[in-house]
Amino acid sequence: MMEVGKFNINNLNKPVNKTLTVVFSPYQNVKTFTYEIYKNNKLITSSVPSVNKSVSIVLNETGEYIIKINATFQDGTTSTLSSNKYIIDKEKPEIIINESSLNIKTNEIDKIIKNASAKDNLDKNVNSKIKTNINSLNKKIDKTQKLIYTVEDSAGNINSKEININFIQNNSYMFIIQSIIVSITLIILYFINKYRKALKLEKRIEPFTVKSLKESELSLSEKLIKKYQNITKKISKNFDKSIFVKKYSKKLEKYLPVTNIHKTVNDIFAGKIITAFIFVIIAFIIQLFRFKLLEFYEIILIFTFGFFVLDILYFIKYKVFRWKLESDFIAAITIMNNAFKSGRSITQAIETVSEELSGTMGREFNKMSLELLYGLELEVVFKRFAQRINLEEASYLTASLTILNKTGGDIIKVFDSIERNMFDKRKLRLELASLTSGSKIVVGVLLGMPFFFCLVICLINPDYFIPFFTTTIGIILLIFMLIYYIIFIVVVRKIMKVVI
Repeated sequence: MMEVGKFNINNLNKPVNKTLTVVFSPYQNVKTFTYEIYKNNKLITSSVPSVNKSVSIVLNETGEYIIKINATFQDGTTSTLSSNKYIIDKEKPEIIINESSLNIKTNEIDKIIKNASAKDNLDKNVNSKIKTNINSLNKKIDKTQKLIYTVEDSAGNINSKEININFIQNNSYMFIIQSIIVSITLIILYFINKYRKALKLEKRIEPFTVKSLKESELSLSEKLIKKYQNITKKISKNFDKSIFVKKYSKKLEKYLPVTNIHKTVNDIFAGKIITAFIFVIIAFIIQLFRFKLLEFYEIILIFTFGFFVLDILYFIKYKVFRWKLESDFIAAITIMNNAFKSGRSITQAIETVSEELSGTMGREFNKMSLELLYGLELEVVFKRFAQRINLEEASYLTASLTILNKTGGDIIKVFDSIERNMFDKRKLRLELASLTSGSKIVVGVLLGMPFFFCLVICLINPDYFIPFFTTTIGIILLIFMLIYYIIFIVVVRKIMKVVI
């Protein structure tokens, strides 16, 4: 039998996932031929080329193809040629996942594969070909991660699906710690309740009892404060030789008048450290109840926040203290001016202020009165007073009285001028505060808006900001944003600052 021709692709080792172009080339002894295309054993195309030349047959859909050639030779005889099977598979295998999210322990990795199955139109069951990215995940962190299932059929079609996975750490030790913490908390609450009942009983029988002449015992709050002061003193002793702490503590000296607990600047620094550790311990306990541990960056952030909590509290108290001090100083000037108008001397005017005013200003004028009784000169007494309260108006008053004491003059007119200037300055400050209040609110909103949005995003998606702490580019961006934010604060403060 004479040969009809040949196919350029006559044999495939495995299915393919691409379009095939099969070229049939007839031999010279073929006069005419017809080619037929069978897909899945069904005839789909039959064609007679107009000339006896090579033809290109395109197979582009999923299926099993066979090409048959019916040829007529020059001598009138006929023959048939069939190709081998061409299998085209462009359909991806299907992945079936039993659960959309997984919470598994690190020793139960086999559950990952059991959670998924796969099937293919050609290969049927392809469960054995399922692969995951389990080896690239961090099994030591208790955070949601993406688990990706991937499967590939014999034709090269790849399909993938992802689910959320949480690795549950071995929390047996956490249960023990939690039990201890809960037990201690219950014991503390029991004793607090017992102490509260004892206080109630004491108040009830107090009207019917006779108090002893012995020194009254310290209350529970006073005992706690005393214990805290002893701890801060022990810690502050370790910083006596530290140059860094000494330089830093100079910034805390102004807070000494507003703190009744800390006696020295080193005590304030020690209190800041204790507060920072308390914040870390509280955060650690909260995380334990959530079966989680604190990350290193979380410890640093919480410790830093706790370290500056006392600064925030003392700053607010110091502002209130300074405002009251300025108000009391204006009141002192008014009392002294009225005393001068009634014919009293400077010493008598100072005594009058110490009797009329209470608080810090009253104590300061009482000190001045005692210093004058001990024989100190008036100029020295007022200079010491100005250094203690550190008010610009006090320095102005000291200079005025020094000049009056040396050159003479009408003290009533001088005090009238001082009183009028101080009232005008205070009025100007209040007017300035009123005029700039709107701008300050806008600045405050702009400064607080980033933190507000970060908080909202963290509540919606707690893992959203993790790349800022776990990737190099994230850390660089975070540092850049912090620097930009600090520059923004400094520039705004410089613009908004008005010195009177």
